[in-house]
Amino acid sequence: MASPLTRRTLLQSAILAAAVPGVGGVAASASAAPASTTATMPPPPAAWQIQPFALDSVRLGAGVFAAKRQLMLDHARGYDVNRLLQVFRANAGLSTLGAVAPGGWEGLDGEANGNLRGHYTGHFLTMLSQAYAGSGEQGYADRIETMVGALTEVREALRHDPAVLSVDGRFGPAAENVRGSHRYVDLPAGVLGGAAEVTLAAWVKPTHDGDWARVLDFGDDTTRYLYLVARNGNGVPRFAVTTGGPGAEQGLDGTAALPPDRWNHLAVTIGGGTGTLYVNGAAVARNPAMSLTPAALGTLAHHWLGRSHYASDPVFAGAFGGFDVWSRALTADEITGLQTARVRGDLASYAFDETSGSSFADSSGRGLTATLRRTWGAPSHPGFLAAYPETQFIQLESMTASDYTRVWAPYYTAHKILRGLLDAHLATGDARALDLAAGMADWMYSRLSKLPESTLQRMWGLFSSGEFGGVVEAICDLHALTGKAEHLALARLFDLDRLIDACAANTDVLDGLHANQHIPIFTGYVRLYDATGEERYLTAARNFWSMVVPHRMYGIGGTSTGEFWKARDVVAGTISATTAETCCAYNLLKLSRALFFHDQDPKYMEYYERALLNQVLGSKQDRADPEKPLVTYFIGLTPGHVRDYTPKQGTTCCEGTGMESATKYQDSVYFKAADGSALYVNLYSPSTLTWAEKGVTVTQSTDFPREQGTTLTVRGRTASFALRLRVPSWATAGFRVTVNGRKASGTPTPGTYFTLSRTWRDGDTVRVSAPFRLRVEKALDDPSTQTLFLGPVNLVARDPSTSYLEFGLYRNAALSGDLLPSLTPVSGKPLHHTLDGTEFAPFFEGTEDPTHAYVRRTEPRVVFGNTDSGVANPAKADGTTLLDEVWAAAPFRGKAALVTRVRSVVAAWVADGLLGRADGEKVVSTARGATFVP
Repeated sequence: MASPLTRRTLLQSAILAAAVPGVGGVAASASAAPASTTATMPPPPAAWQIQPFALDSVRLGAGVFAAKRQLMLDHARGYDVNRLLQVFRANAGLSTLGAVAPGGWEGLDGEANGNLRGHYTGHFLTMLSQAYAGSGEQGYADRIETMVGALTEVREALRHDPAVLSVDGRFGPAAENVRGSHRYVDLPAGVLGGAAEVTLAAWVKPTHDGDWARVLDFGDDTTRYLYLVARNGNGVPRFAVTTGGPGAEQGLDGTAALPPDRWNHLAVTIGGGTGTLYVNGAAVARNPAMSLTPAALGTLAHHWLGRSHYASDPVFAGAFGGFDVWSRALTADEITGLQTARVRGDLASYAFDETSGSSFADSSGRGLTATLRRTWGAPSHPGFLAAYPETQFIQLESMTASDYTRVWAPYYTAHKILRGLLDAHLATGDARALDLAAGMADWMYSRLSKLPESTLQRMWGLFSSGEFGGVVEAICDLHALTGKAEHLALARLFDLDRLIDACAANTDVLDGLHANQHIPIFTGYVRLYDATGEERYLTAARNFWSMVVPHRMYGIGGTSTGEFWKARDVVAGTISATTAETCCAYNLLKLSRALFFHDQDPKYMEYYERALLNQVLGSKQDRADPEKPLVTYFIGLTPGHVRDYTPKQGTTCCEGTGMESATKYQDSVYFKAADGSALYVNLYSPSTLTWAEKGVTVTQSTDFPREQGTTLTVRGRTASFALRLRVPSWATAGFRVTVNGRKASGTPTPGTYFTLSRTWRDGDTVRVSAPFRLRVEKALDDPSTQTLFLGPVNLVARDPSTSYLEFGLYRNAALSGDLLPSLTPVSGKPLHHTLDGTEFAPFFEGTEDPTHAYVRRTEPRVVFGNTDSGVANPAKADGTTLLDEVWAAAPFRGKAALVTRVRSVVAAWVADGLLGRADGEKVVSTARGATFVP
């Protein structure tokens, strides 16, 4: 009986029927894209009302963004890309060229056994691609070419049986198994010949000190076997034989560790009931009660060099320079003779002197040819490309609970690699990169399309193990280039229905979810809307965004605490040393941008400015390092927190996205209407836009945010379009616009776009003035916990105290409501101020100073214009104080308006019994007598 059609099957069928017919793959010699591509980005979807400019169309000018970017560009130039490629080459059994893996999350000794390795290489490729697009420097393109070429070789090697990696040995060529290659030598049955006595001898060169890595393991399972290891749990060689499992082993243990990275000779003899272990010709252990022999073991299923029957044991990393088996126990003198000359065993003899292929000849005369194999077999599809075996992808399909020490987000890692390859292709036109990316998608489709829908839903719902990052967005971008129906169908296979449906219904289910696991999902769903027109994707993404901003957002634009979300509207209650994971800000920026292409609601660009100018800029330390990107993982918002720019063990997800962020600061400064009728200026940043279709350039000359405004100059051909300037919501002190020195008609309103529609001519100049005011933002769950903003710039107090600092800000508040007069500017340090002896500085400065992003607001007495009334500042049950209520009506047209407001509030509070009449009169009198800043 045929299985019933599921909703997913029907959707896949519809997509496959409707999508553009695709080819079986993408040729590596030339691009097979059905549509022309714009440099650094795929063709914009028809659904986008607004379109971005390619990175190479916007050049950054000198300023805070360019300075930060330069630090990352130096890192991109200086880091040895062969270190990144090491884990890929190792997995394919290729020479690693002597490179050392980066370590941290990009190495076998990092967190969770390096189960995420390969992700950082994808990030690095994206960084290089953006660096090349943004600077035009050929060196970045050359590095991309090196990496793409190496990954092409890696995939080709994985498509075939493993081939010997020949190195210099003790007596000639030898065979190396690079750590991470998961390769072993499979010997034929009968290699022991059922001998009653035996000698086993091997030349080995261990390159890693992994305990229990087998030199040899002959047996059926973990009950009946014999093995020889270079290191046991005590770090010394061990031989053992058993027919009853580990508890019944008859063993021989060495006395000292083998020296690494040099040739060592190990030999074991069993004869006359005595076993002897030799190391480099010297007997180091003897067991006169070794009754078990190969004959006692009988016929065994497996005869492996380098692999253990215990799945948790590492594969031997190092080289084999010879392996011999004799049907007798050699004498001590004969063992000594093996140190200086090759002597063939009569049961088996392998010199490992082959320089190609995957077979090793037996020179004993018995014809027992050995075979080089992978522990995991071979990829299930020729498009597979990874820095580790396909095992994690296979195991994920049967997992019911997360365990990142077994399976750590394999599709997340696949996404980073896929994204990096796409960006490399778009930046340089390298067709090999597109072919690799398309192959990865073909491989993923071949796996996932066979799985039941219930399995996919279970997989994607698993914390960490099932995380897949922004793979949907990347696959949709790939589909835009290939037109291959299966690629769009693949993107749909990542639907997490319960999350989509809840968010589409505007049901907030975020409490307890891992933040960064879910944010990039929705950017992908927006792209699926672009490709399919299915409204639930876009609706879910919009609602999701609004569940995070502002309900789970810190002032700097970050979100999450300890990587997770808590209850809605709890901000102060979640502040910790592990708040604001940097990846979350990176992905929220991407989602905000994607939503703005569909809905030009200024709130998306408001958020973009907030997070980019504060958290993202502030996550990069203000110094260069060729070895590290120096980017935060968490940004703790606890009092006195010091940012850690070398987090965890290195090569983390946040360092990866940090490298990307710092090389694309210009990506959202300008957008254009899809029909070319308008130019959006979203961010104020020194930059030059080349709008090729219009034949014009637009240059912003500014030192924003150190300068409170900008000048835009149009050069080139005469062109008609609407110039839409974002009027930030913080621009309450005015947003003045002039065109060629004349005031523009109309009234700019904070939180909107101000439009100048005209025919622009060469040399036209637009001047924007946007004075900053100091304001506070209160934590949603604790109004007394506040963070300070000067215009768009978050100010942090620099102080080593680990307790909340307490400040009052109304003491000299201006009639405009600006709190800045209560602070004192620091001479020679733009945007720096002091208050009560404490320095406040921009969050975006990447220092190691202890900072306070949030402070406690205390206004114990009623003070106006620095004049103290002597009256305690009363408060209502909800915490609102009399001064809060007075200043909530700002701005005031003049002092008289303020005094009128004070008199009105005082009267109401006296009537409600919250303030005594005499004290109320003092308050009014103080306001009337005070001098105020306008």
